[in-house]
Amino acid sequence: MSSFCLLIQGKTSQALTDLLSLQASEATLAKVGEKGQIGEEQVVDIELVQKGDILKVVPGDRIPVDGKVILGSSSVDESMLTGESLPVRKEVGDTVIGGTLNQAGLIFISATHVGADTALAQIVRLVEDAQMSKAPIQRFADKIAGYFVPGIIALSVLTWIIWFSIGVTNPSTLEGKECTLNTNHSRNSSSSQEDTEYCAVENAFLYAVTVLAIACPCALGLATPTAVMVGTGVGARHGILIKGGEPLEGIHRVDIVVFDKTGTLTHGKPKVVDVRLAKESLNRRKLLAIVGTAESGSEHPLGQAIVEHSKEILSVSSLGQVSDFEAVPGCGLRCVVSDVHFLFQSKTDYSNDDQDGNAVYKVLVGNREWMRRNQVDVAAEIDRSMHDHESLGQTVVLTAVNGELMATISIADTVRSEAALAVHTLEQLGVHSIMLTGDNRRTAMAIAEQVGIETVFAEVLPSHKRNKVLELQNRSLTSSVVSLAGKRHPVVSFVGDGINDSPALVQSDVGVAIGSGTNVAPEAADIVLIKNNLMDVVAAIGLS
Repeated sequence: MSSFCLLIQGKTSQALTDLLSLQASEATLAKVGEKGQIGEEQVVDIELVQKGDILKVVPGDRIPVDGKVILGSSSVDESMLTGESLPVRKEVGDTVIGGTLNQAGLIFISATHVGADTALAQIVRLVEDAQMSKAPIQRFADKIAGYFVPGIIALSVLTWIIWFSIGVTNPSTLEGKECTLNTNHSRNSSSSQEDTEYCAVENAFLYAVTVLAIACPCALGLATPTAVMVGTGVGARHGILIKGGEPLEGIHRVDIVVFDKTGTLTHGKPKVVDVRLAKESLNRRKLLAIVGTAESGSEHPLGQAIVEHSKEILSVSSLGQVSDFEAVPGCGLRCVVSDVHFLFQSKTDYSNDDQDGNAVYKVLVGNREWMRRNQVDVAAEIDRSMHDHESLGQTVVLTAVNGELMATISIADTVRSEAALAVHTLEQLGVHSIMLTGDNRRTAMAIAEQVGIETVFAEVLPSHKRNKVLELQNRSLTSSVVSLAGKRHPVVSFVGDGINDSPALVQSDVGVAIGSGTNVAPEAADIVLIKNNLMDVVAAIGLS
């Protein structure tokens, strides 16, 4: 078990390595002509990039440094830094973060922060600082431990001196005591004074050893590693990986649990949550077959969510054929869908053309602006319904077939089924729950309402998450957030999964990571929930 614990703790050093692995090693440097045209391109080492350089970033590459888009547009996956599951649209003038992933389009950026000044480098420094710092109580305990054992030895020696002096000056204290040294010595000497001294030595030695045995923390020294061994073993069997005795002891003292949103309270992956038909001429199964086929040509996460939902409902592994596919970033897509007749289980689901396999559908999927550009009317009732779903933090996609609006599809990052129960149980234990996220406030409040969290910090930048945890740790017992009887400052636990959570995980008194997150989070945390179940936070408190 000790080797197991050392192995787990040793992995903590990998956190910084995993963070740095997000950094691109090379960048494509582009030269700009006098008239602003892009000229010669050259691949250079990332360390040679200077502020103001123009860099080319192709789809699928990581953005090498922090910068500003000067040409082109794209969708960028910032989930590893902001925790947001949906790609962020980037246009000319928008800022991009080094280490994030360019998904859809070709962009040129002007470097604004390079080297140690990038957001990723700052997060690395925050993790280093948090890991190197010690709590005041820990430093105090280390200092006391350095004097405790020598003090006990000195006390034992003092006990021997006192009882030896008493035995020599007052021999009556030795009466009735069996003295081995005295017996052995009496066979070779008739001196009563020497007999008394020998008995005094033995008697004083007995008292000195007694003091040493009782006062020395041998029982505590054996009990603590035994408790850690049993506790971590039981936790591991129940999917709770506890990295040593300190978090095992500390988790039950927690007063505030701070939850990250994306990937922690939610699944971190967009899913279709509602499909509403606008026309009765097309049933749900046929609609999903058509729109799912149309989106099969898209790599957008929202499109992939629709494809997965369609395959699940239709119970198929492949969809129809797509042709004339065109995607317009920030708006939607248009295409022609055919060969979907085999997807219908009932003959009532398709027309005569479908039966022959010749039906062709002109499909539009996108937002309001995309429908407007293609002269598709969106009724006021549909628009109101869209606003209702958007107020819940959902993304609503419009679908038109052959020039008619047929349905709205609502997509959201769904809440974990056990999240509300976990928050409620923590409140019953007197632990206050807070949500901390980089997402917009409307979406954050919608998720918080579903899980029963009242205190929400939204739109928090990655580097500020650690500061928020530190702010909570420094709150006094008069804080409006939580009242702590008999405590000067609250004990704060952070529960997260993303790389952007690593500084907050290390800064918190007990960091708890969801095991399905990136590699950095579990290694930077004190406790890892292997089963990805938030109720294990409650179980860890009970185990502690």
